[in-house]
Amino acid sequence: MNAPFLDAERLYLRPLDEADLDRCLGWINDAEILNTLGRRTPMSRAMEREWLVGQYKSDADIALAIVLKDADRHIGNAGLHSIDYLNRSAEFGLLIGEKDAWGQGYGPEAGRAIIDYGFNQLGLHRIFLRVYSFNERAQRVYDKLGFIHEGALRESYFRSGRFHDTLVMSVLQSEWGAQ
Repeated sequence: MNAPFLDAERLYLRPLDEADLDRCLGWINDAEILNTLGRRTPMSRAMEREWLVGQYKSDADIALAIVLKDADRHIGNAGLHSIDYLNRSAEFGLLIGEKDAWGQGYGPEAGRAIIDYGFNQLGLHRIFLRVYSFNERAQRVYDKLGFIHEGALRESYFRSGRFHDTLVMSVLQSEWGAQ
């Protein structure tokens, strides 16, 4: 294992580093994945590197690599972003970039590890996310993690010739402890 930060059953989360850049770049420039991220343009290596460096200069962001234990293979990323220590909230992010790892339960497993860290180590009260209404796969993961639908930003995202809602979901620390 390469510098595990959070440990789960089949995977661990570790800090992202420069060696991960090309792999991450391939994921976010993949048309199928890009469609769910809200980006409209491809990302260059320089842009991705700048994003990564920015994550580690920020006290308000934690970005981690999701790595399978058995193969020591980086399959995705998870993070808490825009951490607001005064109001004790953060935005959740999760990406399984390796398509052969989709549908294997790695998203919920990694999500549980980082959400638990947010509530039990950072003392957060609320973790929220935004997801597009057409991204049903992600919604199923978030439902498994205990996120509750708060509402929708109606027809806020234009893609493929039509408007889609942006759903807002959250989980509170009191709800997490009840799981």
